[in-house]
Amino acid sequence: MLRTSSVRMLGERDRESVYALLDADPVGNVFVSSRLRASGLHSGRLGAEVWGYVERGSLTALCYSGANLVPVNAGPVAIRHFSEQARSQGRRCSSIVGPVDAVSDLWSRLGPLWGPARAIRERQPVLEISEQPHTAPDPLVRRVRMSEFGLVLPACVAMFTEEVGVPPDAGDGGSLYRARVEELVRTGRSFARIEGGRVVFKAEIGAVTPYACQIQGVWVHPDLRGRGHSEAGMAAVVRYALAEIAPCVTLYVNDYNTPARAAYRRVGFREVGAVRSVLF
Repeated sequence: MLRTSSVRMLGERDRESVYALLDADPVGNVFVSSRLRASGLHSGRLGAEVWGYVERGSLTALCYSGANLVPVNAGPVAIRHFSEQARSQGRRCSSIVGPVDAVSDLWSRLGPLWGPARAIRERQPVLEISEQPHTAPDPLVRRVRMSEFGLVLPACVAMFTEEVGVPPDAGDGGSLYRARVEELVRTGRSFARIEGGRVVFKAEIGAVTPYACQIQGVWVHPDLRGRGHSEAGMAAVVRYALAEIAPCVTLYVNDYNTPARAAYRRVGFREVGAVRSVLF
């Protein structure tokens, strides 16, 4: 049971109003929108709950509660209600991710009970591109084949560990992460440049809606960094994505990653917002 009359669990009957809310910001909401479009709003199939904040009879905000806790279109009042619900359940997520102000407010309420966080990424610029890349794509970047799964998985693990600070097999031995990487390869959303049995560059398209897709897991082999592989590789992935997946490509990046931000600017990405991440 949800704790307040203003917040309720959302389900399939709310599909139309949920999508209207998500599609008002297709770039900012691409992760949640992708998950709900793929699995629906039934918590059993989704593996998560979706809480809705209802104001004067209309859905004005929601919160995705799964491995990530993600507020959507949530102002201070909605955040207060969502934090009450989250506190009543206890922490089930491995991160809180969303707009800077919303996550800051949410964490100020949850931190005393859930803290300390392992890491907080205060500001991660959200970037997008909807036109052809400004730089030449790497012609050797292509979709990863299933026969190459054994090559690309260690690169994915290395990227995750470098980015998040803990390996992806810290909880369940890596079975869920392995399944996710395999799914992205199988569905043609994993891209890489592979030479001599070594992954030079790789990236995945982790979230897809009719309006946008989100690149994740961008990684260059440590021995080959500083040679332009990231810039040319990203240009290649953007080209594939715009031609075959969605009309807008987005990602978010750590604000302190100066080389990556410069490379993305050269490719043609522009900053359209920012998120904050609290990692446990």
